[in-house]
Amino acid sequence: MRILFMGSDELACPALEKLLGHGKDQVVGIITQPDRPKGRHRKLTACPVKEFAEGKGLSVFTPEKIEVAESVMRISEWKPEVIVVAAYGQYIPSKVLDLPMHGAINIHPSMLPKYRGASPIQWAIANGDKITGVTILYVTKEMDAGDIIIQREVCIDDDDTFITLKPYLALVGAELLGKALDEIRDGKATRTPQNHEASVYVPKLTKEDGRIDWTQEAEVIRNRMRGFYPWPGCYCEIASAISSPLKVLSVRIEEGVGEPGYLIDVQGDGPLMATGQHALRLLEVQPSGKKRMTGSAYLCGYDLKVGNRL
Repeated sequence: MRILFMGSDELACPALEKLLGHGKDQVVGIITQPDRPKGRHRKLTACPVKEFAEGKGLSVFTPEKIEVAESVMRISEWKPEVIVVAAYGQYIPSKVLDLPMHGAINIHPSMLPKYRGASPIQWAIANGDKITGVTILYVTKEMDAGDIIIQREVCIDDDDTFITLKPYLALVGAELLGKALDEIRDGKATRTPQNHEASVYVPKLTKEDGRIDWTQEAEVIRNRMRGFYPWPGCYCEIASAISSPLKVLSVRIEEGVGEPGYLIDVQGDGPLMATGQHALRLLEVQPSGKKRMTGSAYLCGYDLKVGNRL
């Protein structure tokens, strides 16, 4: 089949590599996002898919808007029979979706209909889920609401973070994509409608999602730290003028009782914070404008006292 690939994030790279390597189909075009300013100096930087594709000697199309007439004409000239979408980052209009005879399919890193939207991996971890997965589905006008072709569950380990789980789900997605394309090619692909009443939508993360609410249980805070690392990260603000804000990078749940948000111990491996249930030992932190450091080093360098509020 003639396949058009649309993706931007590194999550999409294993799927593209799968398509290029299996030899069963022809990748006729690659569409990804334009270069964007990145880093402290705001240097224009290519997205991971563009870097990967150019490393393979492939040309890519990087339209600012996929829905404009020029973009749609370019896509139609490729005569795709299937469009494969993986972490592309733009809404794809019907006039594009209707071009390929076999439709457009998407690799989504969740067990749909749960966690539709932009940040399914982060929220699965942040919510303390033990199971997530990958879904291959048909793309429709409504986000992540199309019929399901194939799914696979994946366990979330207690120590998984976004950066450990994401690459594994990417590999699972690449494998499932190969199976889904085999079924489409053979005319055997199933279409299982989603239970829309059971759908859960998760929006794109914001900086505010990382603000620690100490009234939550210690396990809830720890899960959010795992899901929101490295961005937006979890942080608090020091009530006194020590330093603000303080990024909290690693914690350990311990027994402890006190008013949530107040220090109840300033000895040992790091500050011990009272939460809504149990306590959190801050094992690794990063004060504003400083390098990351252990909790014990933070105690040595800053005058913290029992009863200080974060």
